[in-house]
Amino acid sequence: MPAETETIKPTVRELRAKRVAGALIRYRTIAYVVGVGLLALTVATILDWGFHIPRYAEIIGPLHGFLYMIYLALGIDLALKARWSVIGTLLVLLSGTIPFLSFVAERQVTKRVSAGRKL
Repeated sequence: MPAETETIKPTVRELRAKRVAGALIRYRTIAYVVGVGLLALTVATILDWGFHIPRYAEIIGPLHGFLYMIYLALGIDLALKARWSVIGTLLVLLSGTIPFLSFVAERQVTKRVSAGRKL
């Protein structure tokens, strides 16, 4: 008689932790990309306004806008899966609009989510 194999079902907590971990990886990736894009846009804006070279701002501006929309979607996805507060979610989402702040926010989000704390 063949031995029966038990199927081990993951608990709800394990499934949730796995979903949060995946959302965190996606958020961290887009946070870095948006942060670098915002720094590039800042330089492009300085070139446009200060030196009348609009070429770079015309390219980087729409690209950053598109990437920021992805950042918003992935930030909301993480917020829902990690069960953040509305205020915490809004602060993280707005951090993608201030140069260098998205890097700071990403580190804080990673620390808190990895520790299982909410925003």
